[in-house]
Amino acid sequence: MSKSSSNTPIADCSLCPFRSKTLLTGRCMPGDTCLTVASGRQIDRFFRINPQYAPQYLHDPFWERRAIAVRYSPLATLSAVMNDEDEVVRRAVAFRLPVHQLSQFIDDPDREVRMTVADRINPEKLELLANDVDYIVRLTVAKRLPPGRLFRFITDDDLQVRKAVAARLPEVSLGLMKHDKDPEVRRIIAERIADDEAIEFLNDEDWMVRYTAARHVPIYALDILLVDAEPDIRNLAEQRLNKTN
Repeated sequence: MSKSSSNTPIADCSLCPFRSKTLLTGRCMPGDTCLTVASGRQIDRFFRINPQYAPQYLHDPFWERRAIAVRYSPLATLSAVMNDEDEVVRRAVAFRLPVHQLSQFIDDPDREVRMTVADRINPEKLELLANDVDYIVRLTVAKRLPPGRLFRFITDDDLQVRKAVAARLPEVSLGLMKHDKDPEVRRIIAERIADDEAIEFLNDEDWMVRYTAARHVPIYALDILLVDAEPDIRNLAEQRLNKTN
């Protein structure tokens, strides 16, 4: 393989097994659309134009060529690479497989493979990933599960997961998270919870939680905020009270 002055990899066409088929018919181009060069962009362009050759490269020594071949190979051929040693190849397989075949990737050692599964698997099987060790996978699950099935994540160790739950939990269940240890979660709850239940947040140690609650608590509960240590909260309380006079 040689390189042009712009550092674009250019393969030696004389070594290509398809030179008489693709080069002569304009279906490949050195430095742009090439299968043999170690360039993901060029390989992708080649298979995009010549997908019939993709299955032949599902076991190629170069991991990127295998991964790209997965994108263009018929689904029926992908079972041969479901246990590929490279996570990028397995990820490509998980992205293309029909959703009913994704269960075998639930325990894949690579988190991005499992993320792909969590993003695509049928909702009724999502909870198989609910105890995943990686928070990104659990976060994906928490964003897709029906709101009524989120209770198991209320005390999740990760803040981002709990925030996602707080944003989606049914309103009648928001009180279950009102004492969350992180103010970011409590702010979400304070904003979504019923007006009269938001009163409890007016004594929260975090001023943004108090401010959030102050925006929609009943008018009769605002007096306590007129002496709040935070000026913005006092101003908000005064503005709301003045509007009622």
